[in-house]
Amino acid sequence: MNNYLEFEKPLAEIEGKAEELRAMARANPEMDVEGEAAALDQKADQMLADLYKSLTPWRKCQVARHPDRPHCKDYIEALFQEYTPLAGDRNFADDHAVMGGLARLNDRPVVVIGHEKGADTKSRIERNFGMARPEGYRKAIRLMDLADRFRLPVITLVDTPGAYPGKGAEERGQSEAIARSTEKCLQIGVPLISVVIGEGGSGGAVAFATANEVAMLEHSIYSVISPEGCASILWKDAEKMREAAEALRLTAQDLKKLGVVDRIIPEPVGGAQRHRTAVISAVGKALEEMLAAYDGKKRSEIVAARRSKFLEMGRKGLAA
Repeated sequence: MNNYLEFEKPLAEIEGKAEELRAMARANPEMDVEGEAAALDQKADQMLADLYKSLTPWRKCQVARHPDRPHCKDYIEALFQEYTPLAGDRNFADDHAVMGGLARLNDRPVVVIGHEKGADTKSRIERNFGMARPEGYRKAIRLMDLADRFRLPVITLVDTPGAYPGKGAEERGQSEAIARSTEKCLQIGVPLISVVIGEGGSGGAVAFATANEVAMLEHSIYSVISPEGCASILWKDAEKMREAAEALRLTAQDLKKLGVVDRIIPEPVGGAQRHRTAVISAVGKALEEMLAAYDGKKRSEIVAARRSKFLEMGRKGLAA
């Protein structure tokens, strides 16, 4: 059963009525309701297309946060073979909000790292809703070092509201860990490919996405702060999150124009939450294409291209 977002409530009513008719027909086989149910299905399909044709930035935020969207674990299980998870930062603990390890992408050995939000209440608590602590970023640094040592491309899957802001995380050097992870992204001499699959929140996302190629799913978001956080600071009112979402220019389309991201991966009508298999397959294809572009390139070329990209980013943004 679909989990409907606030703006999808009219759609929920129509799809609910169609399901009710079919349930009545199952209980009473003599009833012929298929024609009426099919008409409701057609109306629902048209409404869904209309809703997703012109999503506002705030509605894109809601879609990006949808609990049924595929998460990092889903992508790893579907796209990567021989995945061997590696745990711990060799300093404090293992952060379950960050998962990563060695794997193969269509027989290409890689290191994959990503934020994992969890799929139910128990796993969401265990994964801290995808909000990494310092040990999560230090684990990512360890994995990137490993990848660099053995000349393995790095793939990162970004899906976090932001780094965890708790007292313990701050005491253990949250800012420093994020900065070191970002620095490591810039230093490694292997291709680094990043995909924002849901939320790309603040430095917690940048620490994984300072990459040679950054792709975003069509209805994902990537921003220095959440719309609610921005509204609370600027207007002292979190309810102004719609205005904040407009001002932040956090959609994939805006960020592509600004040169912050390199590629938008389309989502079918209704978003990744309704078409999980198709979207996962599209991400896999995009990863292969982006990695192939770096085949045969020297370490110095890969590092220089990444450095140049981020030095030029501000100029592109100003021009836009």
